[in-house]
Amino acid sequence: MKAVILDAASLGPDIDLAPIRDRVEVLEVYPLSTTAQSVERLAGAQVAIVNKVVLDAPTLEALPELKLICVLATGTNNIDMATAEHLGIAVRNVTAYGTASVAQHTLMLMLALANRLPLYQHDVAAGRWGESAFFCLMDHGTLQLEGKHLVVVGQGVLGSKVAQLAEAFGMGVSFAARPGNEAGDRRRGLTELAPEADVISLHCPLTEATRHLVDATLLATMKPGALLVNCARGGIIDEVAALEALRQGRLGGLGVDVLPVEPPRDGHPLLDALAEPLNLIVTPHSAWITPEARQRVVALTAENLRTWQTN
Repeated sequence: MKAVILDAASLGPDIDLAPIRDRVEVLEVYPLSTTAQSVERLAGAQVAIVNKVVLDAPTLEALPELKLICVLATGTNNIDMATAEHLGIAVRNVTAYGTASVAQHTLMLMLALANRLPLYQHDVAAGRWGESAFFCLMDHGTLQLEGKHLVVVGQGVLGSKVAQLAEAFGMGVSFAARPGNEAGDRRRGLTELAPEADVISLHCPLTEATRHLVDATLLATMKPGALLVNCARGGIIDEVAALEALRQGRLGGLGVDVLPVEPPRDGHPLLDALAEPLNLIVTPHSAWITPEARQRVVALTAENLRTWQTN
């Protein structure tokens, strides 16, 4: 059996591919590939292993020997799933590989925003601490998380882990109803919970029901000092509306690890705003990148190969 990894660089140079290599007779590894290069590189392969390379209908139709696509991620939006099904090509993804890593990153954003770290770092870099009349700076009121209310959207493995960590800080946690299914959910909806929240953390997929879930209308109902964290998908919040609320003091802090278009080659308003003295953190979709999480992707992909082979 021949397998080809089209974009191994997306896992990083420090990851051991041996678990995958042990499952196939031939493994070809390319650091990066385009869709246009995929047909040539996958010629004669039974297994394609990809992270973000787009495998569209024309590409799949040009690969009669292809039997399995292993996606090195949870999302499969880069695969033409309808065409794969029509051609009898199985698609396997990986889930829950970065739970600890992403939950840790989420708490990092929460803690940094609560302590107004971006603002104090800006002040220290500008020399303001050295100009203080006494021993510290306290221009930006911080937020003690103990006793505060965290609202989590998404009660899966990741959202539940974030809740567990937040409870260790003494926070009370509520899970919002599944967006788009509030009527059939015993939990309260985000619209009802938002005015009570000291922190909102998003851990749900991007769907029609969650696109701009946190918009200008919802932001207007939140406490002025509330924090908003998005380690899910760009576009679940209206980033422009959230930035405006932050600038106007109607939002206490904003931390995102995701943007609607990644990488943001044409820029984004949140990136431009990093030069301003705001309680704003933008990280480059790096919540999942601990070595442990990335190696777990390889292990789960090898397991997907094994189960497919034995079925």
